[in-house]
Amino acid sequence: MNIAHTIFGVFGNATALFLFLAPSITFKRIIKNKSTEQFSGIPYPMTLLNCLLSAWYGLPFVSKDNTLVSTINGTGAVIETIYVLIFLFYAPKKEKAKIFGIFTAVLAVFATVALVSLFALHGNARKLFCGIAATVFSIIMYASPLSIMRLVIKTKSVEYMPFFLSLFVFLCGTSWFVYGLIGRDPFVAIPNGFGCALGTLQLILYFIYCGNKGEKSAVAEKIEKSVEMKDEEKKQNVVNGKQDQQV
Repeated sequence: MNIAHTIFGVFGNATALFLFLAPSITFKRIIKNKSTEQFSGIPYPMTLLNCLLSAWYGLPFVSKDNTLVSTINGTGAVIETIYVLIFLFYAPKKEKAKIFGIFTAVLAVFATVALVSLFALHGNARKLFCGIAATVFSIIMYASPLSIMRLVIKTKSVEYMPFFLSLFVFLCGTSWFVYGLIGRDPFVAIPNGFGCALGTLQLILYFIYCGNKGEKSAVAEKIEKSVEMKDEEKKQNVVNGKQDQQV
């Protein structure tokens, strides 16, 4: 059981790392276009909070035999912080204010949980408090892409729901769910079971709509065609005018 526990923990670390790095494709596009377009910034501070709380929960003085939980979530916290800062730099003013407010709240919540658990609680009470906090915000993190899923259904396009992000939500949720079951740790199993289910739904949506261009893309194509037709008409009028002058 200990070997299986470690194996799924290592696999969970690997899939979680890919999950944290998956948005780099999105951020490469954001940096290139110097715009956040319609990408949602909410998942990144929420994932940051999940990483901070999960890393804290995995520390030896909070819960035993969860070092692998701390290592990957500590790494994830650094990566997510970078994402949030990039998003804030390129986001429109209104979106920037919203994400900055969430980011500030995330830091405040983590500081509160850490200080209360460190100075006011001990033993099982500390583990229970930190475990509940990590579980609640892990579920919120996994639920944060629901707005993007709604956009996918509305536009019938997966343009703003990257495939690899959905794939690694599923793989990460599944591996940590099994890790939690083997270790009999409900604070790891419950939120990641939710993540596994949500990742499955995202993949189903992706395969349903991946062949569609979506409403926005169709409108954009119509506009482009209209512009091209007008350009052709102008060119034709110029040619006809020259011909008339020659005659």
